[in-house]
Amino acid sequence: MATPPKAFTYVDQDKSWHEGNPMVLGPMTQSTWLGSLIFDGARWFEGTMPDVDRHCERACRSARNMLLEPKIRPEEMVELIKDGVSKFDGSTALYLKPMFWADGGWIYPDPDTTRFMLTIYESPLPEDTGFSVNISEKVRPMPTAAPTDAKAACLYANAGRALKLAHEAGYDNCVVLDPIGNVAELATANLFYAKDGEVHTPIPNGTFLNGITRQRVIKLLTKAGYKVHERVITTRELMEADEIFSCGNHGKVMSITKIVDRSLQPGPITAKARELYWAYAHGDA
Repeated sequence: MATPPKAFTYVDQDKSWHEGNPMVLGPMTQSTWLGSLIFDGARWFEGTMPDVDRHCERACRSARNMLLEPKIRPEEMVELIKDGVSKFDGSTALYLKPMFWADGGWIYPDPDTTRFMLTIYESPLPEDTGFSVNISEKVRPMPTAAPTDAKAACLYANAGRALKLAHEAGYDNCVVLDPIGNVAELATANLFYAKDGEVHTPIPNGTFLNGITRQRVIKLLTKAGYKVHERVITTRELMEADEIFSCGNHGKVMSITKIVDRSLQPGPITAKARELYWAYAHGDA
């Protein structure tokens, strides 16, 4: 059994930090039973926490969209994160995960019972060595079929099934489509491609989150003089792309070097996007 990463978790009930993985949710907890838990994910690495304030704001917004009511403000969450980060020695990148859930309610949560927890744990950034993707048979849900306006834990079950099928087929990840067959995102991140020196990314259509790292990369590339098109994208366009890269909190900007049976080389726009993001994260942009 793998050794769990070093972790500290702040729990609102006793307003204190607990080392490891504290047992907090029970079988009668509404969010355990009926899936109303939300979370967000930010990063600490190399002494920086890019856009951590926006991640905390989104956590509160997600909570309200899931009928929860946060009892902590985003700026208070940021201060807690700083406190939690100080418990680590700084040698390893960290994952910062605020969470809201409801203790009570029946089919929908009772907002008055909303709880808060913040987990910080060691999670090295993956190396950008390139990864492979196929096209998933699973699809993202319509906004009328699932809480796609929240970073809700319940949305990740189908993403997990898509990822498992991709792994079983020999791929690292997969492209997930929207309900009418256009490209939405990867199972675990947002998606960009480059063609003839211009950048393209699926336009947010309510079936996937408009990621914070995604928004940042669009701004950075645009400021650097690249044309970035947010629009409807087909799988055929991906198959004909010059470069494809992912964008998300876990790995930030990463190269896709194989799609289905087509190999790709990491390209200059992907490298530039990664360079620009790292410069921004360290205050150089």
